[in-house]
Amino acid sequence: MEILPATRSSGALEARPAGIEEMIQSFLKEQDVKATSRATYERSLRQFTAWLLETGRAERMATLQREDMLQYKEELLAAGKSSHTVTLYLTAVRRLYQWLEAKKVYPDVTRGVKGARKPKGHLKDVLSPEQLRQALEAIDRTTLAGLRDYALFNLLARTGLRTIEAARATVGDIRQAPGLHDGERVLWIQGKGRDSLDDFVILTPEALAPIQEYLEARGAAYSRPADALFRSDSDRNYGEALTTRSISRIIKEALKAIGLDDSRLTAHSMRHTAITLAILGGASLQQAQAMARHADPKVTQEYFHNLNRVGAAAERSITF
Repeated sequence: MEILPATRSSGALEARPAGIEEMIQSFLKEQDVKATSRATYERSLRQFTAWLLETGRAERMATLQREDMLQYKEELLAAGKSSHTVTLYLTAVRRLYQWLEAKKVYPDVTRGVKGARKPKGHLKDVLSPEQLRQALEAIDRTTLAGLRDYALFNLLARTGLRTIEAARATVGDIRQAPGLHDGERVLWIQGKGRDSLDDFVILTPEALAPIQEYLEARGAAYSRPADALFRSDSDRNYGEALTTRSISRIIKEALKAIGLDDSRLTAHSMRHTAITLAILGGASLQQAQAMARHADPKVTQEYFHNLNRVGAAAERSITF
C-alpha cells in the first residue's frame, strides 16, 4: 500500500493512502487470523466503507474523530442491527484503526468506543420436549437425506452443538472413552475459534442410535473416519460436509413442518434448548457449562437465572 508522507494538523496524522479498498486489503493480508475471521473482517469493513461513502466521510479520513465512530455505532443500532452484529462491525473497524495507527497512517479514533451492550436477562427462544418429539416424528426417515436430517436434529437437541461444530465433525470423531456408560460414545469437536479437536460432547444411546442408523444406510465406503459426519446430497456438493447454512436450513424446515415458522427459532435455538432442558433435568452449573463449553460460567448462569425468574415469579404472589 503506497502511503504518502504524514503531516500533523489539529493533532491528527494526515496521510493519503491509495484508496480505502486498497488500504483494507493491505490490512486483511497482514492479519494472522483464520480465513473465516478474515472474511468476517472483510464483510464488516465493507459495511463501514459504505457508510463512509454515504455520509461523505470517505473524503476526510484523515480528520475523522472519535465522535464519528460513535455516530457510526449509533446509526447501526438505529438501523435495527443486533448488539452482536454491531459489536462485530465495530471490532473490525477497531482492528483496522489500530493497524493504521501502528503504520503511522491515521490515529486510532476508535479508542474508547465500546461495543454494543448485550441485553441482560434476555429469555432465549427454546423448544419444549413435546415440540422436539413432534419435529422428529415429522421427518421422513425412508430416505437417506431424511435419516441424516433426523440424526442431525436429534444430535443438536441432545448435545447443544453449534452448527459450525456439527459441520466440522467427521465419522472418526466419534470415539470410545473411559467412564462412558453402556451404549455411549464421545464426539470430539473443533469448537468455535479453535484450530483442533479439543473438546467433546457425550453421545447418549438416544443421540448415538440415529447417527449409527444413518451411517449404516450410507454404507462403509462412504462412512470412513475422514468422511464428514453429515454429508450433502446435492448435485453441486455431493459427498461434502454440510455447510452451516445447510444445517440451519434443515433445522428451519423441520420446525416449519410442525407449524413453528418463527424468525426467532433458528438452529441456534437448538443449543439454547439443550442447555435449558439439561438444567431442568437436574444438571448443575458446572455440568451445564461443560456441555455448553462456555468459557465463562456467567454465560451458563444466565440460563439458571432466567429459569429461576420464570419458575419463582413474584408476579404470582400479587392478588387482589
